[in-house]
Amino acid sequence: MRFACMPFGAPPLVFGALLILSAPSEAQQQNPTTPSADPVEPGDVDPSADMAPLPEMEVEWPDATSAEAPAEPEAGTAGAPAAAAVAESDDEALADAQTDRRYDVRIDGLTGEDGVSPEAEASIRARFKSLSALEEGKGTGNTAQIDRRARQDEALIGELLRTAGYYDASVVTRIEGQRGERLSVILRVRAGTIYTLSSVDMPGLSEVGALSDELRAAFALRPGDAADSDKIAIGLAALKTSLGQRGLVFAKVGEPKLTIDHEAQQASLLVEVDPGRVQRIGDIRVDGRQLFSARHLGRIARFRRGDVYDATKMEDFRRALIQTSLVSTVSIRPVATPDPEVVDIVVKLDQAPPRTISGAIGYGTGEGYRVEASWQHRNLIRPEGAVTFRGVLGTQEQSLGATLRRNNFKARDRVLTGQLVVSHLDQNAYEARSVTLGAGLERQTNIIWQKKWTWSYGVELVASKEDDTVKATGAPRRRQYLIGALPSSLSYDGSDDLLNPTRGFRLAARVSPEASLQGSAFGYFKGQVDGSSYMPVSDRIVLAGRVRLGAIWGASAERIAPTRRFYAGGGGSVRGYGYQKIGPVDINGDPAGGRSLAEFSIEARIRFGDFGVVPFFDGGNLYAAKLPTFRNPRYGAGLGVRYYTSFGPIRVDVGTPINRRAGDSRVAVYVSLGQAF
Repeated sequence: MRFACMPFGAPPLVFGALLILSAPSEAQQQNPTTPSADPVEPGDVDPSADMAPLPEMEVEWPDATSAEAPAEPEAGTAGAPAAAAVAESDDEALADAQTDRRYDVRIDGLTGEDGVSPEAEASIRARFKSLSALEEGKGTGNTAQIDRRARQDEALIGELLRTAGYYDASVVTRIEGQRGERLSVILRVRAGTIYTLSSVDMPGLSEVGALSDELRAAFALRPGDAADSDKIAIGLAALKTSLGQRGLVFAKVGEPKLTIDHEAQQASLLVEVDPGRVQRIGDIRVDGRQLFSARHLGRIARFRRGDVYDATKMEDFRRALIQTSLVSTVSIRPVATPDPEVVDIVVKLDQAPPRTISGAIGYGTGEGYRVEASWQHRNLIRPEGAVTFRGVLGTQEQSLGATLRRNNFKARDRVLTGQLVVSHLDQNAYEARSVTLGAGLERQTNIIWQKKWTWSYGVELVASKEDDTVKATGAPRRRQYLIGALPSSLSYDGSDDLLNPTRGFRLAARVSPEASLQGSAFGYFKGQVDGSSYMPVSDRIVLAGRVRLGAIWGASAERIAPTRRFYAGGGGSVRGYGYQKIGPVDINGDPAGGRSLAEFSIEARIRFGDFGVVPFFDGGNLYAAKLPTFRNPRYGAGLGVRYYTSFGPIRVDVGTPINRRAGDSRVAVYVSLGQAF
């Protein structure tokens, strides 16, 4: 029996060197300084001697004076320099050898009955393409260069086959083509039988008792599996991850060793493991500058003192710290303590720039232009107290405001907000000058950690002077309001992506009991429900649908401040119509708003690489009644274009109203980030 013991890893590739011999031409005999494509060191060979067959090469060299072409080399003569044909003269042969030739590369034998598995084939071809000397040569070179690259790639294919478990594989190379034609470099593979694992030994795992079975299951490989080096590497990574997840912080995993038995066509695998002890978490300690206190770090972490160490939670902790936008780099490491079963978590943070200046320019049909600028300090009120000053200058809105946002307030992902905004809104439905003071607490979702459940509640106080018209007569009027509200929401997100969902559904409910002082005090209750669903039809097509219902109880539409009513129409509502252009109108044709709302949208999202098109159909209406009656819905249809970026799709929708009224535009355009819903 023949055995070979080898450490697992990436053994160096050993490439054979090819010595090409040719008879010297008459000119070269007369002028020994004439350069040769393949110089021979003095003493290596007698240049005047006749050529003898090279041992073990099965290649008969032609007589130096013969003009006849040699016989076709048999299989196994990889890289023989008779790549195309013999030159009619030695000078022509030398010139031909120094001339660049185009070539193609082909691997035969990987597929079929005697080939490798489809999974191994895909891996081998992908790696060959990235490592191949022939591919790196971009399909051109002289015959000596092509021959050398072919031999290198022959060794490369052999190594890739052994990595996949085919230890008896053989590779031969042929170069075909006539002078002046494109050459074909063919690597012919004979994979042979795939070797399997006769045993998988991991001494040391027995020391962890019941955890041993879980760790072996994580490694996944068993006797009888293919001796595939890639799968062994994947198993090792899974084993190390599993050790870290089960508190074995200081476990040591040795280099795996494969012992190959060529006669049995099997391999035995040995991985030495020193698991150490299961560790529990002690204190969180800060190393270096204290950007956050240990107490605040404990709020962000999803582990507590006394928990078993879990490497997955440490990675989550690291990502959460980066997500604060106050940290550029994070180092988290367990450190031994006097207690042999307890580790402290040492955190080192490098601060990111805390200030940001940003701006945005937008345009919407019916809404006009909008320019927005803001300045933010993300840690002005420590910890994580971001203060933002924001101004808007637009066709329909001018505002200036300050917002406080405390992230991870008292608990992970909990946000405390406070705002003061002075605004002027000039809509078709109304003109309002308002001062808004509000505060709230919410559980947030974001792109990195998309939450299933989110909620919010808060308080809002609004002093507003609003101009509108009497619906029946069109007479202008100005009223002053003092409004107090307790807005709250509860949402469920079962979709697979925050900005570009392709499957799942979403549900959200918003309620706001409000008290209004206008002449006399009165109250009402405002509620809204939104639902959306996403269904993939194929790899490229997703069907998406949306429904929205809203209602106000307790007061007539005329008594409710125009800014607190429902409106419909626009890019986030029924596309094809202008902003607030759907629903009851006054005698002048201006929107009057409504007490109830019903909308729906359906669209097909068809993607082609980084681009996509979205045909859509929307409908809906507003009603003066406290509940929607679903009568006389307005419909809009159109086509959208999407450009998919790493942070979400950029959306451009063009819609037209189907049953438009007098005064409605024929075309509406909407531009934004993210899908319509």
